[in-house]
Amino acid sequence: MGQALSPADLIINPDGSIYHLNLLPEDISDTIITVGDPDRVFEVSKHLDHIELKKGKREFITHTGYLGKKRITVISTGIGTDNIDIVFNELDALVNIDLSTRTIKQELTSLNIIRIGTSGTIQSDIPMGTILASTFGIGLDSLMQYYLHELSGDEAQILTSFKSHISHIKGINPYVTAADSTLLKQIGSEMQQGITVTAPGFYAPQGRQVRAKNTIPDLITLLNSFRYGNSASSQQRITNLEMETAGIYALAKTLGHKALSVNAILANRVNQSFSPDPAATVEKAIKMVFDKF
Repeated sequence: MGQALSPADLIINPDGSIYHLNLLPEDISDTIITVGDPDRVFEVSKHLDHIELKKGKREFITHTGYLGKKRITVISTGIGTDNIDIVFNELDALVNIDLSTRTIKQELTSLNIIRIGTSGTIQSDIPMGTILASTFGIGLDSLMQYYLHELSGDEAQILTSFKSHISHIKGINPYVTAADSTLLKQIGSEMQQGITVTAPGFYAPQGRQVRAKNTIPDLITLLNSFRYGNSASSQQRITNLEMETAGIYALAKTLGHKALSVNAILANRVNQSFSPDPAATVEKAIKMVFDKF
């Protein structure tokens, strides 16, 4: 048995549940659906045949139930990779750490984690209402500066290419992680696919300007023009912009879990339009994911 983690590193509530999520190990399945908006948990779990558990604390709402014989957990993360840091570390602790002794288990469990989120496209030919699976996540936030993580060959090459593309921008240290190939094939095979950029905010970090002046006024054009690959037929491009995917992919890989991000495209940042019926697009994304279970 390894050395116990300190109570300051791994905080456990008096009832034995993990600190922020307020969950016990038996409360979750090995298939997890994450959503940003707590209200969206109910929109996802209504598709389950039976719900056995409902818990909530802060912005973290959890429902666990069954679709046929398949047990599924739906959990809200809130907005941003800072919340992803909390949710993914605590989900991992629930399956891979003995909470009674605070020791890491010898046999580790790998979770299947599917994000169903909203996003805006930065390509003019991707219409609103598109459901898009992220092949890679490029993070513009600082989360992975605090974790050791290894890059695959494709990840390293995309990162090098992207860094060169934005080399005139100071202060951004991006990271890149791929989707899990098995989940991408299982769930995303019939969806449009592309590289997703994760921003550390909603307004200036995504190229918006309201009153405060932003420092990268051409951000959308800059991201829109990035291409990776030697030939036109095999080139990949950045398709959309949001606030969680890269953190999900990177932390999932670091912790040994599988992750896929499914994006409901609600806005087109090139023609400055927004969906007249966002709820219908989110519902479409939920059904496309559930149809693959």
